[in-house]
Amino acid sequence: MSKSAPLAAVIVAALLTGSPAAIAEETDAAPARLLCTFSSGSSVSYEAGAFATKPAAPLSFAITKIDLEGQSAALTTAEGQTPASLRIVRAVNANHFLEVVNEGFLNLTTIYDKDPKTGLHPAVHSRHLGLIGQPVFGQYSGTCAE
Repeated sequence: MSKSAPLAAVIVAALLTGSPAAIAEETDAAPARLLCTFSSGSSVSYEAGAFATKPAAPLSFAITKIDLEGQSAALTTAEGQTPASLRIVRAVNANHFLEVVNEGFLNLTTIYDKDPKTGLHPAVHSRHLGLIGQPVFGQYSGTCAE
């Protein structure tokens, strides 16, 4: 995530000027903390041989201790709660934060570069789990603020 320019623009400029150091400097720039809010989404469960979709409740959490180089971060959903460990997978114009929760279920949050108009990072959050043997997943859209 870039504080000054979209990553793709930095890469193109670095390639044109022959400065790979500029790429490394820009791609390593990331906020240490992001506050994420997801106001819309859906939850899907598989019951009796069919998928059933319903609106999901709003969701918010903080991603802290972001270390792009070490590919790690922490997730906090409530005050006083022990943060969960996150792994980071880096991509062009985005970072993916992966949480492996109990029983091997997965949560994935993709946070894109900051939108210069709003100053916020567009984001998508997905949850993949099961309840009493039934598949359940959720997909949320929202933003993250530095």
